[in-house]
Amino acid sequence: MSEVRLRFAPSPTGYLHVGGARTALFNWLLARKQKGTFILRIEDTDVARSTQESVDAILQGMEWLGLDWDEGPYYQSDRFPVYKEFVQKLLDSGKAYKCYCTPEELEAKREQALMDGRKPKYDGTCRELAGDVPGKPYVVRFRAPHEGVTAFDDLIKGRIAFNNDELDDLIIQRSDGTPTYNFVVVIDDATMGITTVIRGDDHVNNTPRQILLYEALGYPVPHFAHVPMILGADKARLSKRHGATGVMAYRDMGYLPEALVNYLVRLGWSFGDEEIFSKEDLIEKFSIEQVGRSAGVFNPDKLLWLNAHYIKTGDPSRLAGLLVPFLHERGVDPTGGPDLVAVVKTLQERSRTLLEMADGALFYFRRDFSYDEKAVEKFLTPEVSPLYELLIAKFASSADFTHQSIEQIFKEICEEKGLKLGQVAQPARIALCGGTVAPSIFEVMEVLGKEETNLRLEKALAFVRRG
Repeated sequence: MSEVRLRFAPSPTGYLHVGGARTALFNWLLARKQKGTFILRIEDTDVARSTQESVDAILQGMEWLGLDWDEGPYYQSDRFPVYKEFVQKLLDSGKAYKCYCTPEELEAKREQALMDGRKPKYDGTCRELAGDVPGKPYVVRFRAPHEGVTAFDDLIKGRIAFNNDELDDLIIQRSDGTPTYNFVVVIDDATMGITTVIRGDDHVNNTPRQILLYEALGYPVPHFAHVPMILGADKARLSKRHGATGVMAYRDMGYLPEALVNYLVRLGWSFGDEEIFSKEDLIEKFSIEQVGRSAGVFNPDKLLWLNAHYIKTGDPSRLAGLLVPFLHERGVDPTGGPDLVAVVKTLQERSRTLLEMADGALFYFRRDFSYDEKAVEKFLTPEVSPLYELLIAKFASSADFTHQSIEQIFKEICEEKGLKLGQVAQPARIALCGGTVAPSIFEVMEVLGKEETNLRLEKALAFVRRG
């Protein structure tokens, strides 16, 4: 059995779109499952629109998602001599020809065809020219067969067939000598030994032209799998108006790469009723034949649910490292405060994104927060002064300051004063956190430590005494 070789070949004209990331993921998974080779190729022949910034964004997105490649990145812009060699090969064999028709002539032919009710394809004026026309610019066209059918068995969509008389004599080299997309992608896939091409279904109409080129050059035709597009909730093609479409935007919003990978693979692929998949699970279970033929609808709420799951079950040490940039953005240096891993542990259950976790962590590192006004009216009244004094005294004399011992102190105060736990816990929570919404007050106190806890209680006591 020959080695399976797959590729992801983005154009560097913008960020890595989630649709492109899903295509890359499908290719990567199949390569890993079949112990094949995954190749990254940058299709930068569109010199006017390709930028290094976009290349960097694509590489960064791939690395963040953990989609490592075995070969590449190859750049089409480095391979122009290869493409010229194959253009000449087709010319020499009579499978391509020079076309001298001007753009104005081609536009006139197109308009006439439309007026006549014909498909506006090239009419073959130069197809049988006897020789060259010196000094006149030309493009090179592939001499496509005009009879018969070109068909292929798509791994997702099934049998697809095109009548050859519907196909144009494809331009494979422009008048400035640069090669065209449909030509270079065939040369690259053929010479790189690509065995399976997984790509978006907007390429279906390119496939018969590419198959004819493979056959003309004597290369085996790879298997094709065309993945349906991703739609927004309104069933229109996913775009910026539906929210973020770039992979790195999700990183910046506090999503974990494993959540986005898990979500994207489920946009079209299913495995029973299962929703949660590690990469190892996916490599074992993924099959391109199980990808559906219908477009996937991007559901931000589902992605958020998955992200919350991965945060809840994630390694606190890893999450702490990922949280640092979000804290820096909020003007917080976590090295000068409580242990960040301990902070993360208190916030995992209640955070859906790292951004939410960072916001929830701020009170741990800032003592200068203001108290929530509604909480002040309800809980920070003069009657609470003795409670704060009692808490401060008991904590000061306590040798142990774990959340278990702290909880025991709270229970003792409730019994001594005939109070409910909430009547003690909420004033304490406001003193430490600024409001009534926060993690378990016992855990918060343990993370802050005895000294910082009492400093905040003393500050709240002074606030209450001032009235």
